[in-house]
Amino acid sequence: MDAEPISDALVRRLRTTSGLTADEEQAIRVLPVTVRSYGANQTIVRDGDRPTECCLIVAGFCLRAKTTSTGHRQILSIHIPGEIPDLQSLHLHELDHDLVSLTDCTLGFISHIALRELHRRWPNVAEIFWRDTLVDAAMFREWIVNVGQRPAPSRLAHIIVELRERLRIIGRVDPDGFEMPLTQEQIGEAMGITAVHANRVIRQLREDNVVELHRGRVTVLNEMKLMELADFDGRYLHQSPSL
Repeated sequence: MDAEPISDALVRRLRTTSGLTADEEQAIRVLPVTVRSYGANQTIVRDGDRPTECCLIVAGFCLRAKTTSTGHRQILSIHIPGEIPDLQSLHLHELDHDLVSLTDCTLGFISHIALRELHRRWPNVAEIFWRDTLVDAAMFREWIVNVGQRPAPSRLAHIIVELRERLRIIGRVDPDGFEMPLTQEQIGEAMGITAVHANRVIRQLREDNVVELHRGRVTVLNEMKLMELADFDGRYLHQSPSL
């Protein structure tokens, strides 16, 4: 795969959120990348691993999760093309969670050595990646509030709106909707509820004419109802250099 498509979504996202310059963009595009394909539900790196490279999502969706000693899994975040979900492994040497492919994925692996050299040569790019990890932390905070304080229908609405806003930045939202390739069980794991409860919530949002979830896609039926239910304030996504 050519270098341009590998980094397209990453560059597009950083250009919008962090004001990436043309020279900085080129420095990112020439990073040495090893491309690998994964099927759905494959573990990319797991809790306890000590990775020597970070992975850029080129195509597909991934998730981060932790599993308790009793086998219960909590999905911590969903990741989309253009994101580097294990960027923290550059400085935190032992991974404390699992990174799993949600769908069939194309991933670009960048060695820690190459990333450190990029940061030494381009200090502003290092700051941009640092900002990216801070936004990641802001998203974690919002997910904690979502799971801990919102009722289940609002939790799902919030996850839907957040994913839509992140996909919009990379041009992956169309008038008919967008991808959210989660099963009912995975939706439950993201919301901290059972799959049976998740099924009831999905049905409720459809019957209330808010959203339709079908075959891994979301169709918004009523934008005003969705935003009111989600209680969504997108500042935490920091989708502008001024935020």
